[in-house]
Amino acid sequence: MTKRLYYDQPQLMEFESVVEEVPATSGDASRPAVILRETAFYPTSGGQVHDTGWLTLGNGNERLRVAEVADAEDGRVIHYLEAEKAPVVGAAVRGSIDRERRRDHMQQHTGQHVLSAAFIELYQIPTVSFHMGDDYCSIDLATPAVSAEQIVGAEKRANEIVFENRPVRIRYVSRAEAEKLGLRKLPPAERDELRLIEIADFDLTACGGTHVGASGQIGSILLRKSEKVRQGTRMEFVCGDRAVRMARRDYSALSEAAGLFSAQLWDVPEQVRKNAEENRLLRKQKDDALEELAESLALAELRSQPEKNGRKMVVRVFSDRDIAFAKLFAQKVTRGATAIALVGSEMDLPGLVFAQSAGVGADMGTLLKQMLASVGGRGGGSRDFAQGGVPAGSDVAQLLQQAADKIG
Repeated sequence: MTKRLYYDQPQLMEFESVVEEVPATSGDASRPAVILRETAFYPTSGGQVHDTGWLTLGNGNERLRVAEVADAEDGRVIHYLEAEKAPVVGAAVRGSIDRERRRDHMQQHTGQHVLSAAFIELYQIPTVSFHMGDDYCSIDLATPAVSAEQIVGAEKRANEIVFENRPVRIRYVSRAEAEKLGLRKLPPAERDELRLIEIADFDLTACGGTHVGASGQIGSILLRKSEKVRQGTRMEFVCGDRAVRMARRDYSALSEAAGLFSAQLWDVPEQVRKNAEENRLLRKQKDDALEELAESLALAELRSQPEKNGRKMVVRVFSDRDIAFAKLFAQKVTRGATAIALVGSEMDLPGLVFAQSAGVGADMGTLLKQMLASVGGRGGGSRDFAQGGVPAGSDVAQLLQQAADKIG
């Protein structure tokens, strides 16, 4: 079993060790890996992602990148390397942790403890799970919803604990003792001894992750958004340096938006709402205008076409209207009289629309399939209405004329 130096020294960034084992590799996708006698590299577990860094061989001439660290089932820690081959068993190595990545992980994980405790203290809402991603972290809360007031309240309380710079301590107790201490969350009964993380006079919970030495080192805690998930409500947050980067990114985006509106930052939401309403009205006006245009064109076509066998046939190609307008036009034709409409669009993705009034004896679905099959198009429909697309460059007018000849 690997001795885990980060358990007692989470601030440790460099250490000396020896290669105890080189796991066997197989297959083209295998990677060289080593198991060390002791390690300060944190493996992915408990919602926290792994450390990265370097292993320098004893002579100092060879430096191997540690790309991933994982837990083995038997308690060993496996270090996966970006190298052609692993060092031999017994080789002395010096491990160097990626300091910026480790510090970020300690800030996020300790921030999660503070945030989860704040939701418990203020609203009696427990945390179900924790996830640390590359850009943001999240906790899943055992509640169907979190109000805006609760989000602001939990964030405010969490940052109060940060600003008070409370000590963050590590201690070990038996499971029996832990059950009497009122832990925020007691893990499943797998170990006789538990590692506890205590934020002085605020939170006590069992955890195997890496944490800062005092709450002030978290920097700050920023809640970003919440969403409904299967097991409750997911709350996204960032801490420390991430919070600064995210706030800067958000501020830059908001400033750019304010510039486009020639408005103050705080006026952007109202400007967006105003523009959205104006766009909605413009879309409605456009839809109404297209409706009127399709109606007028349909009436004009129907007036110009002779009636044959108790119905009229309209064949029309639109070079400057899309397939949606072609569909609207066909509907106007077949609702305004007893008629068949064979309509095509050459704009963007070309297509065909075949429609007929109820009671007309043709079969639009079958007819369309025949036309599409001749050019490798796709589509379908019912007896009275069918629609499909044809390959670019197809002669839409010729296809419509062929369809009209089949109907007769």
